[in-house]
Amino acid sequence: MKIKGVKKTNKQLFNTLLGYFLRGLLLIVPFVLTGYIISMALNWMDGIIKIKIPGLGITIVLVAITLFGYLGSTLLVRSLFDTIEKLVTKVPLISTIYTSLKDLIAAFVGNKKKFDKPVLVTIDIDRRIQKIGFITQQELEILHLPASVAVYIPDSYSFSGGLCIVPKELITPLPDISGTEVMKFVISGGVTAIQNVNEEEQIVNFPAKESI
Repeated sequence: MKIKGVKKTNKQLFNTLLGYFLRGLLLIVPFVLTGYIISMALNWMDGIIKIKIPGLGITIVLVAITLFGYLGSTLLVRSLFDTIEKLVTKVPLISTIYTSLKDLIAAFVGNKKKFDKPVLVTIDIDRRIQKIGFITQQELEILHLPASVAVYIPDSYSFSGGLCIVPKELITPLPDISGTEVMKFVISGGVTAIQNVNEEEQIVNFPAKESI
């Protein structure tokens, strides 16, 4: 019995450490890779361009990255990326890390942004306690929860957070506030004030709810 208990504890410890490791990769890898690529590009440009013009190297790198992003939207380059992506997604562990990074980046940029629907979530109806979150999925029929939505609630002073499945009647949309401003407000613990109103943010329409 003791041996089984020790094995179970070791397995839990391993899973916990593995979870922390993957979370660390998720947070660090994009920044490290970006910094490394830019640093290599700057060193390469310095070796080619003999003329010393302040800011020229970083300007060329920024333009090149922007151009690369534009080319990534074209059909030919897109098909090449898709082929490479299919190969990457077939590799265990790497596939998990790559998919998580891709989804995380896509949640902030591009046409499939996830953090653009800020809402208030009623945590305690009697005490009128609410938390600020972001709707990430509006259809949860696959979980047999057609009347609920997925809400990401970020933590203050941190880039972590939790995902909650919330009944729609407990959600109060914030359609007149920019998702970016709300995210800064929450992460800063309310220190960074919400400064702008963005009427172009996507509005979340729910049936009118009765006053509580």
